[in-house]
Amino acid sequence: MLRGDSLTITGSDLDLTITTTIVVSGESDGEVVLQGKLTADIIRSLEAGAVTVEAEAHQAHISAGRSKFDVVVIPSEEYPNFTDVDGEQITIDARSFEEGLKQVVRAASHDETRITLTGVLIASEDSGIRMVSTDSYRLAVRDLPSAAAVLGEGDQVLVPSRALNELSRIIRNEEQITLVIGESDIMFETGSVTLRTKLIEEQYPAYRNLIALERSNRLIIDRLSLLDAVKRVRLMVSDSSGTATAVRLNLDADHVELVAENPERGRASESVDATYSGAQLTVAFNPDYLIDGLDATPGEVIFLDTVDEERPALMGPMDDDEFRYVLMPVRVS
Repeated sequence: MLRGDSLTITGSDLDLTITTTIVVSGESDGEVVLQGKLTADIIRSLEAGAVTVEAEAHQAHISAGRSKFDVVVIPSEEYPNFTDVDGEQITIDARSFEEGLKQVVRAASHDETRITLTGVLIASEDSGIRMVSTDSYRLAVRDLPSAAAVLGEGDQVLVPSRALNELSRIIRNEEQITLVIGESDIMFETGSVTLRTKLIEEQYPAYRNLIALERSNRLIIDRLSLLDAVKRVRLMVSDSSGTATAVRLNLDADHVELVAENPERGRASESVDATYSGAQLTVAFNPDYLIDGLDATPGEVIFLDTVDEERPALMGPMDDDEFRYVLMPVRVS
């Protein structure tokens, strides 16, 4: 929609809607509905420089340099009319929110048949908010103490991770973000962009016991040293699709030995200096999920707490308790 020199662009699949406003050189007001992916592909393919868009009743003409496209338009009356989300506006720090999203969204499920697990839980927690995601194999929890006023005590919403993935790209380099939480929708506003998505109206599974589980074994290790070692030995157990099976961690007093074996490829092992206290233990993890956890955990030195080779392990930074990552072991012979 063009009004003067202000062009408002809206894209939606009914569940997720993104609107942005940019300054252009407008000649006459109006609005047009175009096929989203086709139009975006055309614009991306054009040479750098000015782009001209002229709309008629049945066609839009897009041109730049020597390129010209005539695109069939969609009747405006067929495009849905979106109303504003009705709720209190709350402004929080965008940088900490973006950081939290990067840490938790990765652990959400991509299986659309498990709709609840495709969401990220945003809930009031003590003096701030908590973001939680899980795909049942791992669980990521991030607390944001500075966002105390986002939700009322005991309140929570379940936001689709797909929408939050888009949001994390939108809020880069922004300082603040405004949330508006409605009955069945949530809206995020930052700069000239607004993102709106439907909430998942399902009960999120209980997760607190996974964090509170008493674990008597603790490994303290340099995060990057372990991350690099996992990436190396993972090469031995990844298949042609890039999917990896399991990497074993043999925990010892002053080091951890990583072992990856594949009957068709061979064996890889690497020892990393560490401090370990607890029972002698060998525990195996999916290396992709372990890498995700190591990548998301902040700080130079981390802990990995375990019970045994079957019950969930807990990972986190040694210097704060705002992020926790729970990881289920893999059973290996």
